Amino acid sequence: MKDTPSMYEFASHVPAVVLRLDRNPFHHGTLGAVRSLGRRGVEVHAVVEAGGGPVGRSRYLRAVHPGPPGGLDPEAPEGLEECLAGVSERIGRPAVLVAMDDLSAIAVARIGAGLDGRFRIPHQPDGLPARVADKAELAALCARWDVPHPETALPESGAEAAEAAWRLGLPAVAKWSRPWLLPAGSGLRSTTLVHTAAEARRLYERTGEAGSRLLLQRFLPAGTDTDWFFHGAFGIGGRPLLAGSGRKELSWPVRTGLTAVGRWLPDPAVEEAGLRLAERLGYQGILDLDFRRDEEGCFRLVDFNPRPGAQFRLFTDGAGLDVVQAMYLDLTGQQVPAQSGGPGRVFLAENYALLAAVSGRRLPPRGPRRAAGDGVAAGAPADVGGAEGAGAAGGHGGMNGSGGSGSPAAGPAPAGGVGGGVPARRRRVRRVEAAWFAGDDPLPFLAMITAFLGRGADKGARALRRVPAHGRRTARAVVRAPRQRDRGLTPPAGSPPPSAQPAGPPPAVPPPAGPADPPGAADAEPDELVAR
Repeated sequence: MKDTPSMYEFASHVPAVVLRLDRNPFHHGTLGAVRSLGRRGVEVHAVVEAGGGPVGRSRYLRAVHPGPPGGLDPEAPEGLEECLAGVSERIGRPAVLVAMDDLSAIAVARIGAGLDGRFRIPHQPDGLPARVADKAELAALCARWDVPHPETALPESGAEAAEAAWRLGLPAVAKWSRPWLLPAGSGLRSTTLVHTAAEARRLYERTGEAGSRLLLQRFLPAGTDTDWFFHGAFGIGGRPLLAGSGRKELSWPVRTGLTAVGRWLPDPAVEEAGLRLAERLGYQGILDLDFRRDEEGCFRLVDFNPRPGAQFRLFTDGAGLDVVQAMYLDLTGQQVPAQSGGPGRVFLAENYALLAAVSGRRLPPRGPRRAAGDGVAAGAPADVGGAEGAGAAGGHGGMNGSGGSGSPAAGPAPAGGVGGGVPARRRRVRRVEAAWFAGDDPLPFLAMITAFLGRGADKGARALRRVPAHGRRTARAVVRAPRQRDRGLTPPAGSPPPSAQPAGPPPAVPPPAGPADPPGAADAEPDELVAR
């Protein structure tokens, strides 16, 4: 028997189309979906930006198809239906459609009836993806079902926005209810940290430009154990196929952004909340939930994404099954196997992890030590080999296992029960999975590095062009000058001169904010280097 994690039946006769309508060329989740299905022998197509970016270099991608000409009007998704009809004709047979961003998921749900016969998609209750992605409706849903959620205000005027910011406490989190409606080039961000009541008022005054309502939420301080997420794939009526909870070890932007380093850690409170929401909503398909633990230890739901999260490959069990494969199996009428192992795995987005580590001046925390007999010796190094990069050692019980998380698990297991899977001696263990690098598919990683560094150099050159010549000379002089460990502090009497003091690590210098940046934007959103 081959030493691979591909140990369950997987008929790959139905093609798949990965759809992403946003303009982020560094969306590693799209690459993860292409590789996940392509490694199973599925013919994978992608509808993304022209050329596909680094994703378009994957050996597992059959073809890249352009999206709707001129982009998609979120309020008129008919253009997407016409685009997908053309893709279907070129493929020549029905395909599974996987939406990878909120706009895609919302648009596909709206035109679902027109896709019958061409694509297999999860059939959601009427308008459900748009309702849960709308942050105002999500707040109302959480209040109605008693789901912990940050205290939220929906101001009706600039004065109310200023008052709400004071009442919630500063800084406060400002969010646009429907971020997919934000116009490109406006400088508006989906989420902004406001530090004064005046900032909240000014932001509210741009409501007409944003296209949706402004929310203000109580800011929940971030820490090393505060940011968690839940991924799940569900069948008809919210029946769980595969699910798991994890923790952000590093994020980019620091403390507010996407997962740069994440770890699969079972937590009963997070898992129960995710399963309960999906069941009550009758949710079908894949979802990604974000939680933040407050000062009292309560997990509060802060975001609901009706599609796979970019880090979904973290939740790959011992047989190589992830949420995208689980949905493919379900939509093609195949049996989804019982979940078998996986907790303790680590996911690393190389580009964002580097930025987060440098900007935050810290490395991700070490994982908890595994108990004896848990399949891997305590403190053993991770094996990052293997072509597919799926699987974990030991016989963990899926989302309710205890695999090295340090937290007990309780509650019902996903459909199909626990156990099964492949004996540990026949598994190719891979405890750490990189978002970009893969030995069997190296070109996307090389393309990402080239594009990423090129964008960084271009941004630096443009920033330098905005600095007068005398400013550039001053900057060079500062860079070459010796640094003190405690810059800005007056040395005590009798201390040696600055040149004699030991030099500390160079400080992380944030890029200059553009003139269109709203107040506090740099605190909560990616900069131009990693923007959509």
